[in-house]
This record gives sequence, C-alpha cells and structure tokens, in this order.
Amino acid sequence: MDELSLDYDHTELGGDFGGLDDPNFRAMNPHGKVPVIDDGGTVVWESHAILRYLASRYGEGIVWSADPREQSFSDRWMDWSLSRLQPDFMDLFWGYYRTPEPKRNWDFIKDAQQRCADDFVLLDTHLAGQPFLAGETFTVGDVPAGTALFRYFSLEIEYPDVPNVRAWYARLQERPGYRAHVMLPFDDMKGKETF
Repeated sequence: MDELSLDYDHTELGGDFGGLDDPNFRAMNPHGKVPVIDDGGTVVWESHAILRYLASRYGEGIVWSADPREQSFSDRWMDWSLSRLQPDFMDLFWGYYRTPEPKRNWDFIKDAQQRCADDFVLLDTHLAGQPFLAGETFTVGDVPAGTALFRYFSLEIEYPDVPNVRAWYARLQERPGYRAHVMLPFDDMKGKETF
C-alpha cells in the first residue's frame, strides 16, 4: 500500500496481539489467519491474493501491467516464491532461528540451507540481465521473494555467492515501504517456537 501511496489503517492481530478468533475477524476470514484487508467492503485474504488485488485495482502502470503477457512475468515469480522460496526459507528460518539451539535438527537445517542457496542461485542467474524480477522496473512480482531477503541475509549462516541478488536487495532497501515494513527487528523470535 505504501508503494501505491494508499491511505490505510493497520490493525495488529495474531501472535501476542490475539484477535484471530474474534467473530468479527472470522467473518472476514474463516481461516482465522492474517493478513486480511477490507477495501471499502471488499474483503481479501491470503497475501498473494491481496497483492494482486491491490496491484490490479490501484497499481496499473506502477507495479501492474494491463498487458497479460507482461504481467505474467510478475505472476510467475510470485507463484514460484509461494511454491518454492517461501517454504524453503521458512524451513530454514524455523529450523535454525526459531528453534532453540538444543532442539535444532542439523540435518534438516542443512537441507533447508542448501535448498535456499539453490533458490537464490537461480534468482541470481535470472537477475544477471535485469534489475528486477519482471524486468527493468519494480513490480508486484518483487514483493513476495523480496520479503525473504532481509531475514535470510541477517542469519548467521553461510551464503552462496549471489551478487545479482545482493544488488537487487540493495535496490529494494532504497524503497521506503521496504524499509518500513520488511526491515523490522526480529530478535524477539530467536528460539521462540510459538507465535
């Protein structure tokens, strides 16, 4: 929403904030999960559905293309991120960072670390010829994969050599919305197995 210069009210729910079982919230999302948006009575849940909704409604020419062929470049990376990068990264993040050290399963962590490395090498190859995932400009396709970078590169682990990903990450860090909503401290999650 910041990328699109939209005004909004943000309500914290879930985790320490609770509220996911509130009947009013469940009326908006029967799954009882965040995120959820209410855009003047249009309620949308699931993060990628929200991204596509906002981008297509408010972001044409900014982060969304009216040309289905061009838009497909963003959509591919969004779906790849959902099916590949995010599960691999979450396995690593939960296995390594969120699990207390005495309980860590190092075989699982090393496998997740290798899968993430493979994912970022693939991204690095793709980004060798362009500054953003869908081409020359930032699009909605950069958001899902881009959100993993801050936490990934903050972990005290070994990383693959991915200069193009690091350059993309530097470009994302220049964006005020990225700094405000992605680059948030997460020290309180270390060794915390629950929300």
